[in-house]
Amino acid sequence: MKILLIEDNERVSRFLRKGLAESGHTVDHADNGRNGMFFAASERYDAIIMDRLLPGGVDGLSIIESLRRDGNTTPILILSALSDVDERIRGLKSGGDDYLTKPFAFGELLARLDVLARRGQSTNVETLLTVDGLQMDVLSHKVTRDGRPIPLQPREFKLLEYLMRHKDQVVTRTMLLENVWDYHFDPQSNIIDVHVSKLRQKIDADFPLSLLRTIRSAGYMITADA
Repeated sequence: MKILLIEDNERVSRFLRKGLAESGHTVDHADNGRNGMFFAASERYDAIIMDRLLPGGVDGLSIIESLRRDGNTTPILILSALSDVDERIRGLKSGGDDYLTKPFAFGELLARLDVLARRGQSTNVETLLTVDGLQMDVLSHKVTRDGRPIPLQPREFKLLEYLMRHKDQVVTRTMLLENVWDYHFDPQSNIIDVHVSKLRQKIDADFPLSLLRTIRSAGYMITADA
């Protein structure tokens, strides 16, 4: 997921950015209300983690209310040290989708984000992807081939999902950098080669038909066609 974190506490934001990145998510960070408002209004995110009390003259609830008035429906998880019931009700009534109090367990935060992301998904987005005997359940994060489980790291899962959603199509290196890594730089970087090689070993090495193909001078393709 692409996540916007609006949090002014340096220790908390550093902890969250590290944990979310290790879980395969891309994170933009704003450390005050004004910058948070700018990011939220100008970029598209799968979810927003919003601190309640922010510097910069704009607090978390004001940002949420402004986004909702403008028709922005991005799922928002409010993160706050204000834990009494009235404050939680106020946060949810302002347009927040969930409310998590500090201190918190990172595993619970990840689980809540996952629920919010699923809730916000369009009903016409496929969640069960199949190419020949290779199958991916996007919601449960399970991948199998011919019924055999294939464990993937978060980035490998995201890479395979993108390729499977574009099965039988050539996917360029630039497309992968922008949609899997959210990078905008020289597409000659070998980061893609490294991850594709690892992914190919996991999904193709023990099977007679190779599904992940390298298309010379073009990119990559997932296909069952000979």
